[in-house]
Amino acid sequence: MNDASLSLSVNDAALEALVKRVVHETLAAVAEDQARLNGRLAFSESESAALLGLRAHQLRDLRLRGEITSSKGPGRKVMYARSDLLEFLARRRNGN
Repeated sequence: MNDASLSLSVNDAALEALVKRVVHETLAAVAEDQARLNGRLAFSESESAALLGLRAHQLRDLRLRGEITSSKGPGRKVMYARSDLLEFLARRRNGN
């Protein structure tokens, strides 16, 4: 086995500027995502499917097979909490 080492010298001011830029861009992306969702807690089946890049019938089939959790909203309407969608995606990550 070959042990290769890497030595990198970075100016403290340049590193600080880079970290600030990355944090700023990350927070801006998070704020943009939250604004797009309007702070909502749950979404209809068609809205949820669109957020996942699916068609409504595909999401329905996933729900009926027990692959994603849902809730019943007013009028027994099928609703998906944001956390339901995130948990579904987390379970389907590559390598899991």
